Formats: sequence, structure tokens, C-alpha cells
Amino acid sequence: MSQPQFVAPPFLSDAIARIAGLPRAIGTWRRKRRTSPAWTVIVALIVAIIALPVATVFLIALAPADNIWPHLARTVLPGSLARTLLLAAGTGTLTFLVGTATAWLVTMYRFPGRGLLDRLLVLPLAVPTYIVAYCYVELLDYAGPVQTSLRAFFGWTRISDYWFPQVRSLPGAIVIFSSVLYPYVYLTARASFAQQSICVLEVARTLGRSPFAAFLEVALPLARPAIAAGVALVVMESFNDLGAVQYLGVETLSASIYATWMQRSNLGGAAQLAAVMLLLVAGLLFAERATRGRARSHHTTGRYRSIPFQDLHGWKAAAAAIVSALPVVVGFLVPVGVILQDAATHMSAAIDSGFFSAATNSILLSALAAVCAIAVALTLGYARRVASNGFIRPAVRVAGLGYAVPGTVLAIGLLYPLAALDNGIDQWMRATLGVSTGLLLSGSLFAITLAYVIRFLAVALGQLEAGLDRVSPSLDAAARTLGESSLSTLWRVHLPLLIAPLGAAGLLVFVDCMKELPATLLLRPFNFETLATHVYGFAAMEQLEQASLGALAIVVAGLVPVLLLHKAVAGGRPGSAIT
Repeated sequence: MSQPQFVAPPFLSDAIARIAGLPRAIGTWRRKRRTSPAWTVIVALIVAIIALPVATVFLIALAPADNIWPHLARTVLPGSLARTLLLAAGTGTLTFLVGTATAWLVTMYRFPGRGLLDRLLVLPLAVPTYIVAYCYVELLDYAGPVQTSLRAFFGWTRISDYWFPQVRSLPGAIVIFSSVLYPYVYLTARASFAQQSICVLEVARTLGRSPFAAFLEVALPLARPAIAAGVALVVMESFNDLGAVQYLGVETLSASIYATWMQRSNLGGAAQLAAVMLLLVAGLLFAERATRGRARSHHTTGRYRSIPFQDLHGWKAAAAAIVSALPVVVGFLVPVGVILQDAATHMSAAIDSGFFSAATNSILLSALAAVCAIAVALTLGYARRVASNGFIRPAVRVAGLGYAVPGTVLAIGLLYPLAALDNGIDQWMRATLGVSTGLLLSGSLFAITLAYVIRFLAVALGQLEAGLDRVSPSLDAAARTLGESSLSTLWRVHLPLLIAPLGAAGLLVFVDCMKELPATLLLRPFNFETLATHVYGFAAMEQLEQASLGALAIVVAGLVPVLLLHKAVAGGRPGSAIT
């Protein structure tokens, strides 16, 4: 007797056929994505725009209208270069010591206040360096409350009666920069320490190593690539800074570029100094890569054990708490306290000084730049996914290097080609229609937005690439077998799955744009103030109290992404929760 045959319904047969053909579809999709000329052209255009400022700087530097290079090389460059290198070296060293020590204490030990301090240690990252510099000068300068109180208490009447460290100096700048920038090292070291194998550390202890020796000989070498990346970020931030070094009287290359361009009206000389800074940045990136070398570490098992915290008691617990709390006090609590006092005392003056106008401009401009950066980053990340080839892969990596270009250099590299394009359009309109168009691009919001997108594209690109990497390629192949194009797959499949990375990328870019000073200061239209330039202008006139509300708004805006970043880092060990 024959067995009855099962006949599948048409819809089920169709589904089975599609599933059976899925491996072949995935293979076909992978082959097709390597031969997509449209995506290659789009990526090439984006990378060309991003590389334009760097190319422009070198072109102007090599053929300036007025060559003052011999004068710059003899008078300006030696001192500026030396101060830049000393500031970077001092800040990098101090942030390495503070960030690594606090990260190790918080990761491996338990002491009173550890959980709270773990969250507080990242807060200085929310305060721009120039705002902290303004606060400490107001607090520690000769006419500030600290020295005034000391003179009143001890009866001193002249500055020669006592010695007090100068905050407006290179050592003062190193301490201020380090108090703000150490969270870069803290976060990278904290993440690396949290991911390390506990077994390796325990083996070191069984071989007779003390806890400190195990840290120096095992944990620190394993964390070297992450710490090197954090220190590189610190050094790049010290290269980029303009407001703090100007206010503290430390003429670095960034300050010299600004002075040569805006005060001496010599664009060629500024471009030559900018080219020197770009070479410094390239050397830094090469050194960071060389420091990491081929160092790699990974777990040989999928099992993760919780970190066995070592409890500290007595003076050791107190010392660990003090060491971990001191950076928070210096880098966040003190400057924010100065800002809050000024804002409370001079609230009406701060509001009348143009706060709402500057805040509105900052919010709209930062939101526009965030949307544009997300769009560009999504294009690059998706092109790498669906049309990866020998050009697109390295091109996407190059596109993320804009963060390494200082704002002053970026401004020079953008203003010249935009002005040339404006002049060309104006001449063509005059010859064709007899109408002058004036300046359409340079000195406009377009120029600032483009600078923001180039500089902070890496922030958005990192978030979106990580989000896209978590989406299975099977979804792309399934969508293509159902007749979807690459764009409709992006719209209907990927975007709904990328809501969280899109939001995180937009928030990070938005806050970075709110804080950006050098590029904004040099590219903004006339009479256009953002919160950053608003604070800078009043601080330059020694009227920080009128800018206190703007400074407070920048700090508050920076707190949210910093805390979210800490949550991602602290909870990064598989099988563990934030403690």
C-alpha cells in the first residue's frame, strides 16, 4: 500500500524554495556588492571633498602669494613648535598616569564610593578645555578669590611678598588640559582592563608577582593598544585647542596660525604653519600605530568570569578614594562651581548678553551638521557593506581621519576653495546675467556645516559601522531575493534596525559641534554667534560672568553623551553588569 504524498500549499512551497536558495543568494549578493560603480563614485566624491582642505593647505603653503616662510622659520616656528610639543608631551604623560591609575583602581578594587566615582570620573569630558581655562584663571589669577583671600589672611600687600604658581603659563596649561582630557585615557584603559582575562592575572599572582607587579608586567602591556589610542586622542585635542592656549598665553602652532591669518593678514604664512601641524598630526598617527604594532589579545574560551574585586580597608581604601576623587574635583567640580556661582550672581546680565540668540544658533547649526554627518556616514558605511572593493574599504577609513585635522587647519583649507568657487560663480553670473551673487558659500553656514561634517564624521561613522556590522548579511540576501534594491533594502530593512546607532551618532556629533570653537571662530558669518564663540568673546574681554549661562549650557549638553559612553564602556565585559 503506497504512502499518501504530502502536497505543500503554494505559499509554503514558495517559502521553502526561497529558503533553500538563500545560501546561493548570499553568495550572489556578496559577488554583486563588489562590482557596484555607483557606490564607488559616491564614496570617491565624498573622500575628495574631505581631502580637499588638506590638499588646499599644502598647495597654498608651497605657492603662497607672499612668502614669509624664512621669517616664520626664524622667529615664529621654533617657539610655537616647541611649546606645542611640550604641551602635548606633558598633557599626554599626565593623562596617561591619571587615566590609567584611576581605571585600574576602579576596575580591580572595591573601596568606599567606587561605584559613584566610576561614573564621576568621565564628567570632565563634558567641559570644553577653554571653559575650564577661563574658570581657573578667574579663580587663581592675582585678582581672583584665592590670591585675594591669601593676601587678606597673611597681610601681604604686594605680589613680591609671596610666591604663587602662575596659571597663565605652560605648566598651568598642562595641568588644565590634563584635568579635562584624562577621561579619554580612563575610558579606553577601563574598557581594556574590564575585557582582560582574569586567568592571566591569577597566573601572574601564582608565579609570585605582587598585585602592583602583575599590573605593570601583565595588565598594562595587554592594555597598551587601547591606552595608546586614548593618549593619541589627548594629544590631538591639545593640537586642536585655540581658546584655552590663547587665554593662558601659550602660543602654540594653533594660536600662531590664527594670529598669522587674522592679525597679520597673511594666509600663505598661516597655511605654511598649518602644513607643519598636519605633518605633526601625521607623525602622531604613525607613532600611535607603531606603538600598538601587531599587539593582539583575545580570549581562548567563550566563558567569562566576573572580576574578583579586591576589597581595600583603612588607609588604603581612603588613599584609593582620594586618588580617584581628585581628578573629578579638579576637572569638573571646581570649574562647574565657578560657572554656577557666576550664573547665579549675574543671571540677568548673562541673559541680556545675547544668550538666547547664541543658543538658538548653536542648536540649529549643530542639529543640521549632525543630520548631514549621519547621512554621509550612513552612505559610507552602507557602501562598504554592499559594494566593498579594494577602493571603498580604504577610502572609508580615510574619510574618518578628518577628526585628526585641527579646526584652524580645516578653516584655512576650506575657505580658500570656497572663496574661489564663489568668485567663479559671481564672474559667470555677471557675464551671463549681469547679476552679482556675492559670497554664497564662504563665510556662510554652509562653510561651518561642511567643516563640522568633515571634522566629526569619524564619530558618526564609528557608531553606524558598528551598528551595520551587527546586522546579519542574510537579511540583505533575503531582501534581494524578494526583489528589493540596495536602496530599498537600506530603507526597509537596515534603517529600522539602526535607530539606536543613528541616535547615538547624532547625539555625539551634535554635542561635539556645540563645543567646537576654532573652526566656528574662523568660518562663521559676520555677527553670527554660537555658544562657543559667545563664551570666547566675553572671556577675551575678561567678562566671563556674562558668558556663564552659555558655558553652563555647553556643559549640560555634554553630560548626556558622556554618561551614555561610560555606560557602554563599564558594561562592556560579557557576562557582567555595571557595578
